Amino acid sequence: MRKLILVLGDQLSLDNPALAGIDRAQDCVVMIEAAGESTHVWSHRARITLFLSAMRHFAEDLRAQKLPLHYVALQPGAGGEPGLGVQLRAVINERRPARVVICEPGEHRVLELVKTACRDAAVPLDIRSDSHFLCSREEFAEWAKGRKELRMEFFYRQMRRRHDVLMEMGEPAGGKWNFDAANRGSFPKAGPGALPQPPQFPPDAITRQVIALVGQRFPQHPGSLQTFGWPVTRADALQALQDFIKHRLPTFGLYQDAMWSGMPFGWHSLLSAALNLKLLDPREVIAAAVAAWRDGHAPLAGVEGFVRQILGWREFIRGVYWLDMPGMLEANHFDHQRPLPSWYWTGETDMNCLRETITQTLRHGYAHHIQRLMVTGNFALLAGIAPRAVHEWYLAVYVDAVEWAELPNTAGMALYANGGRFTSKPYVASGAYIQRMSNYCNNCRYDPKIRTGPRACPYTTLYWNFLDRHESVFKRNPRTALMAGNVARLTAAERGAIRTAAGNILATIA
Repeated sequence: MRKLILVLGDQLSLDNPALAGIDRAQDCVVMIEAAGESTHVWSHRARITLFLSAMRHFAEDLRAQKLPLHYVALQPGAGGEPGLGVQLRAVINERRPARVVICEPGEHRVLELVKTACRDAAVPLDIRSDSHFLCSREEFAEWAKGRKELRMEFFYRQMRRRHDVLMEMGEPAGGKWNFDAANRGSFPKAGPGALPQPPQFPPDAITRQVIALVGQRFPQHPGSLQTFGWPVTRADALQALQDFIKHRLPTFGLYQDAMWSGMPFGWHSLLSAALNLKLLDPREVIAAAVAAWRDGHAPLAGVEGFVRQILGWREFIRGVYWLDMPGMLEANHFDHQRPLPSWYWTGETDMNCLRETITQTLRHGYAHHIQRLMVTGNFALLAGIAPRAVHEWYLAVYVDAVEWAELPNTAGMALYANGGRFTSKPYVASGAYIQRMSNYCNNCRYDPKIRTGPRACPYTTLYWNFLDRHESVFKRNPRTALMAGNVARLTAAERGAIRTAAGNILATIA
């Protein structure tokens, strides 16, 4: 055999650069379902199902192209199979290729597993740059070189110019690079009103087989499979993209940060899982959104906000991940060491915003970015939960979670664990923020306006306790000086009461 071409579970595109130049007579594609990829974090059953079903459907695409395929599938009733690296080495030993070819993995751990397997088998490894992204790892590293601070906004502007996206005569469309101020609306008191429902993709025979397998092999893992309807093929993903552009993009921008009880999806695109599996190309997603603006179907502010998430944030986050790994995995700027509360896995807490968000996550394997950042993430930061534990929870519970995207968002945005490597301040807020952006507080036993006492909102108590502990640092930062000024006005008695109340909360959250 000339080449053994390894295709990973998040590389499901016929444009995968590892497939370029394949010789059907001399080469072979290998795909491996490794149980350890579902258990190295306690993965949501919907996440496992999505990856396995998408892999099996892509295997059918490869067979339809008459490409030689060696597929290693998980077996019902089995257990204790070796991990990805060991299984890859076994295939290498069986097939004896002259070399192994792979598109660069999206996870540092997996890259090291593949390198080790090839080194142990004494076979050369050809790692090809991932052409799915609009900025290569090398290009990002060159952009970041010599910069004291990494800021997505400056990277995003460069990407807009380079790829001529939302540009007119060399200037940003509408005269501004960023319409974020127009994309932070909260719902009126009556709520969001009628919502366009995203498409569901009923499980076909392959997906039903996978659901049964996951139920048998991973019965103790968290999450439900009753509502599983995520796109698992390119055709599904294209339909999901078209539906978002038509029905939800026009109102996406205004309410992209808003939350409401019983509203798991709102106007969000729900395309991140398909993008991260590479069932969709970011270029076609960006082009569809821009076309909707040019056709008058969607406003510029919302389209720019959506494009910024993909062309800006998604590319930026990947660049930072590879720039800072493996150290990012252990980053812990505040030296937070508390264990993750057990109710993060059940939603059984009296804090309604957390109960709503976690219950939704367990049901669907999904929560949108503000629920992740300002509900589950904000609480974890204020409560001093160990960043590694929070990272492993985020990686486990969301269907769209791949480490290159999840870890920088967790360590950098949600927890400030990397000490502001690419953010200018910790994203902390009291219960007042959640009250402003949702109706969660209406059905909660706690009052976000109260700092101490039996009805005090834990977010509010822990927020003021956090400011009290970090006042000296906050007052030196222009973006947090106002918060430091607010805590400076507290009396010694008020500070003491907050510290005591915070201690009581932290003693009982587990």
